[in-house]
Amino acid sequence: MSKQIRFLSFIALALGIGSTLAQAQDARVFFGVGYASDGSIGSSTDFITGATELAPKLDSTFGKIGGDFMITKQLGFGAETDFSFSNSNYLGLKTRPIFYDFNGIFLPFNVKWNRVVPEIQAGIGGVRLNFNYPSCNSLTGCQSSLVGSSSHFQVHVGAALNLYVTKHVFIRPAFDYHYVPNFFQYSSNSVPEYGAAVGWSFTEH
Repeated sequence: MSKQIRFLSFIALALGIGSTLAQAQDARVFFGVGYASDGSIGSSTDFITGATELAPKLDSTFGKIGGDFMITKQLGFGAETDFSFSNSNYLGLKTRPIFYDFNGIFLPFNVKWNRVVPEIQAGIGGVRLNFNYPSCNSLTGCQSSLVGSSSHFQVHVGAALNLYVTKHVFIRPAFDYHYVPNFFQYSSNSVPEYGAAVGWSFTEH
């Protein structure tokens, strides 16, 4: 697990615990999956063989971890991360994209004890791609060596619908839009993501 995932997992946990101590309006943590996509840059050179081939699309299922802290009934802040479950091939190398962001949150129709809570969020964060060279031999087996990494700034906006199935447990379908300037590994700076999560609220609904 990467440093970014561990860091944001800690933030999500700290937001929940810290908010209960501070008697916040609400705090939530959630875990789920999402699907994000971006196009191919077209033909490019394989880093290992030197052959010309079609660069891959971003077409991955991501794990999602997040948490938020509501300062008032309608305004708060949070953090989340999306990480690819497995390495994918990128022109002979292996990569595993990670998106992370920090957001302001607005609940436009939040009413105490409401079981259906729409959510809008916007913020900034980053994207990191580590590139690894896979190698195998009969002595040590298969290993991956880091050969480089690429970090990008991102602007994030999202919308979700928190559907409470109990006073504390909710299901969270969501849409996220990541705008990543100079995301040159793929064809577009725009990365839409569709996902769903299961979460826990520290306040009853």
